[in-house]
Amino acid sequence: MPDIRIHREHRLGLAQARKIARQWAAEAESRFDMRCDFLAGETSDTVAFTRSGVNGRLIVAGDHFDLDAKLGFLLGAFSRTIETEIQKTLDDLLAKSAQAAAKAAPKSTAKAAARKAPVRKGAS
Repeated sequence: MPDIRIHREHRLGLAQARKIARQWAAEAESRFDMRCDFLAGETSDTVAFTRSGVNGRLIVAGDHFDLDAKLGFLLGAFSRTIETEIQKTLDDLLAKSAQAAAKAAPKSTAKAAARKAPVRKGAS
């Protein structure tokens, strides 16, 4: 059984979820000296991550993330702290993505509405 299990629902779709997973992996590699390997799939991807004392996977789907990690003996004592840090990082990335999508949505909606607006001719 994994020492850490995190599940997060989202509405981003697979393309945006992949971007977030890559950001998460880049941060894990730089901050925690992890090695992250990507296995792309048709409906989901897997990010396998490892370093001394830790191995796990992040499943990336169009509507959720699932992270499972197994900690070695020495890191097992810090599982709550590690889990909290992983949750914070993933939640921050999801929040940034949601904010960016919210900012982009009104602009594209307004443009679409302008294109669909009826053309009025001057009064005769």
